[in-house]
Amino acid sequence: MRLGVEAAVVEGVLVPGDVEIADGCLAGVAIGKGSGRGIAAPGFVDLQVNGFGGVDFATADVEGYRRAGEALLETGVTAFQPTFITAPEPDLVAALQAIPSDSIGPRILGAHLEGPFLSPGRLGAHPASARRDPDPALLERLLAAGPVAQMTLAPELAGALELVDILQARGVVVSCGHSNATAAEAGAAFDRGARAVTHLFNAMRPFAHRDPGLAGAALAREDVVVQVILDGHHLAVDTAKVVWRAAAGRVALVTDAVAATGIGDGRSWLGDIEVEVRDGVARRADDGVLAGSVMTMLDGIRALHALGAPLPAAIAAATSVPARLSGRLPAVLRPGAAADLVVLDDRLELKAVLVGGKERLAIG
Repeated sequence: MRLGVEAAVVEGVLVPGDVEIADGCLAGVAIGKGSGRGIAAPGFVDLQVNGFGGVDFATADVEGYRRAGEALLETGVTAFQPTFITAPEPDLVAALQAIPSDSIGPRILGAHLEGPFLSPGRLGAHPASARRDPDPALLERLLAAGPVAQMTLAPELAGALELVDILQARGVVVSCGHSNATAAEAGAAFDRGARAVTHLFNAMRPFAHRDPGLAGAALAREDVVVQVILDGHHLAVDTAKVVWRAAAGRVALVTDAVAATGIGDGRSWLGDIEVEVRDGVARRADDGVLAGSVMTMLDGIRALHALGAPLPAAIAAATSVPARLSGRLPAVLRPGAAADLVVLDDRLELKAVLVGGKERLAIG
């Protein structure tokens, strides 16, 4: 089967030609001349999703994951990491154990544990009562409870680098975040094997000219992926431009989506935190602190493109860059890879979504 597209995004480059699918896999890319249906790209990969379509992953059962999965597919996400914020150990264990092993639509790459080893002064919306200092025994119990793919921690905490070693040995991506780390402390974590920063600039020491902190240390390196939330609220436009100009090619878009995403304004939950969404902005209901977002990955691609990123590069920030960081699925369109694809028109609207070569969403 050929998609009939005019081009495909391959490793951040728009390559003319059609895409062919056979037996659920890519059989060819840049084949002949397509019929001009649009452009094909890898399915979107979201590394930070707290909930979606009315479902909070912290308390979701299999049916909830299926409902959220269908809603994610409708936005072009074909792979994601259900994300659990700081919570008491029994709650995190229960959430990890509830992750489905069977297909729910998009592929589940494993959980993103955003905590509990975070800075007490940079918690953002996370509950202070559940925060913990680095504890190897607690970490081992969490890793044994379910498929952990990524963990966010504050690298400056005593014992944090020991946790980095444990996570690396288990194949878990270490991301620094919710942190008061100095640039030197952040650099030590990156040298030890931390590979990413969670929602750059948010919930971390501010950038200063004599101490650029975690954000500055990450932007100054070439081996660190910086994850950003481009919802128009977490980062100012000029800040986002600086990030792109400093780190183009290693920016990974994330949504940090909460359960209310796709539902509209109103009250919902982020773990045990009550969230109020008003005018498209999600905040803690009690103190007004930002609590995730209600954006989609396509919103992020459009925002990054509007900042000046070339369209193929903006798409790569939602596809090949996060895929490469996760290490759990092919980072580019290549023959033999699973045919998890989206088709976009020239207005950046979704025309089709395929998972394993099967069309899950078709428009027009």
